[in-house]
Amino acid sequence: MITKSISLAPPYEKAGLNSEGLSPTLTCIIHDSQPERKYPALIAIPGGSYEHCSKREGEPCAARWYSYGYNGFVPDYSCVNKPFPTALLELCAAVEYIKSHADELCCDGRVILCGFSAGGHLAASLGVHFGKYQKLFKENIRPDGMVLCYPVITAGEFAHRGSFNALVGGDEKMYDTVSLEKRVNEDTIPSFIWHTFEDGTVPVENSLLMAGALRKYKIPCELHIF
Repeated sequence: MITKSISLAPPYEKAGLNSEGLSPTLTCIIHDSQPERKYPALIAIPGGSYEHCSKREGEPCAARWYSYGYNGFVPDYSCVNKPFPTALLELCAAVEYIKSHADELCCDGRVILCGFSAGGHLAASLGVHFGKYQKLFKENIRPDGMVLCYPVITAGEFAHRGSFNALVGGDEKMYDTVSLEKRVNEDTIPSFIWHTFEDGTVPVENSLLMAGALRKYKIPCELHIF
């Protein structure tokens, strides 16, 4: 196992964002270089209501996926009063880095996103919006699949309001953009979604709404409610 941290350089200015004070990193938990074998990449995206990055949903998850034959990656993305799409650009930059350094990282080119809670919202944001931001990047930033774990999806009736207060400052004009069940389209990434029925923080309706939108567009999806 090789563990290292790299600095990301998203195109903030091209997106009209202020980069002052931002220094996102990507922790890499990768297999030793073996010319005869490459591994798919799994980006574990921790939650934390867009207020912090949860430690328990980051490296422990990436390390478990490492044990399943993946290279694990954890982005330390910008939170708190960093306007949308700051964190999304940082996730895009993480995907681009992995794909552009595939040989060095012993990766086979496939990138799967695994997001928890607000991290699930960030993962799904890339899953629905990647085409909009592709022009800012040299490498293809389209992920190959998403695992959404009790994800924050909607800014509507069943919203986890704290996440959207942090993400867009409570700006209701942005709710349509960040309500991802409304942004699903025919190019959205196939997904595995799971939730618990009694979740008292992020209502299960978030996953149901996402699954319903994916079904509408005939996007492959597996949904588990526990």
